[in-house]
Amino acid sequence: MSTQERKTETIPEWKREEVDEITDFLSAYDSVGVVDITGIPSQQLQDMRRDLHGTAELRVSRNTLLVRALEEVDDGLEELVQFVSGQVGLIGTNENPFGLYQQLEASKTSAPINAGEVAPNDIVIPEGDTGVDPGPFVGELQSVGANARIDEGSIKVMEDSTVLEAGEEVSADLSNVLTELGIEPKEVGLDLRGVYAEGVLFEPADLEIDIDQYRADVSAAAGRARNLALNAEFPTASTLPALLGKASGEAKSLAIQASIEDPDVMPDLISKADGQVRALAAQIEDTEALPEELQDVEAPAEEQTDDQDTDEPEADADEAESDEAEADEDDEDDDGGDAGDALGEMF
Repeated sequence: MSTQERKTETIPEWKREEVDEITDFLSAYDSVGVVDITGIPSQQLQDMRRDLHGTAELRVSRNTLLVRALEEVDDGLEELVQFVSGQVGLIGTNENPFGLYQQLEASKTSAPINAGEVAPNDIVIPEGDTGVDPGPFVGELQSVGANARIDEGSIKVMEDSTVLEAGEEVSADLSNVLTELGIEPKEVGLDLRGVYAEGVLFEPADLEIDIDQYRADVSAAAGRARNLALNAEFPTASTLPALLGKASGEAKSLAIQASIEDPDVMPDLISKADGQVRALAAQIEDTEALPEELQDVEAPAEEQTDDQDTDEPEADADEAESDEAEADEDDEDDDGGDAGDALGEMF
């Protein structure tokens, strides 16, 4: 009898049942992932289970049993074994991995940090009034690195103070100070380590995308593709209406320019001819030469400059004096008078 067979025979019944239940769980969902549950109190974990109801299911068990179930189901899920370490659980959903990741991130809440824990990011005590009356607390703030002092009957932090950098361990004094100030520097929630869906293994870096920006990028790409298809006159269900409209417009424009007497073009040709006639009529001063319906068309007004307005009266005065001086000569010259009258009749 082999060693593997002896191990199988010695597995307690409850473990076999547990593995069977886990394998059934894995087979029931399209997407299965491993989540980190480190540091989550049992009550909050139960609340998270309840919040996930209807979209995802959380299964927690011993790591050895989780690994055995993942290996038994196979079908690619054994790739998740690498993420099973520490305090973890399995999560299953029929939603896509991106939606699952967004849901888990959105469900995270802030929480106090305890002494001995590692700071997930820089811990900063912000500038402002702490609301604490003068007393020993000002010394506690200063001992953890905050720029604090008593001012106007209250303890105030004079500037934003970084009291611990990411990756450093939280001391008991700092934990007490943060609790007193109500600062909760860490997030509590299910951290997705990896998820397997449709034959692909996704890690958080693959799933951490800006949904709004992603939609905007896809929309912009679709717009550029459509514009390219229109310029290349590439027929698709999306571009054909625009291409046909463009072709129709170009054909109609050509027909108007060539004066083609087509039933669809005639109204535009008539409108064009009417506009041309009216423009010509506006330049003709003799209204009797125009058809009755065009006689009310006014000629465009000619602008006069200020110089012209001021020069004309002076010219009239000079002409009046000249006319008086030459009156006798005009009376004696009969031929010249006749010529002037003739020119007057002509103009």
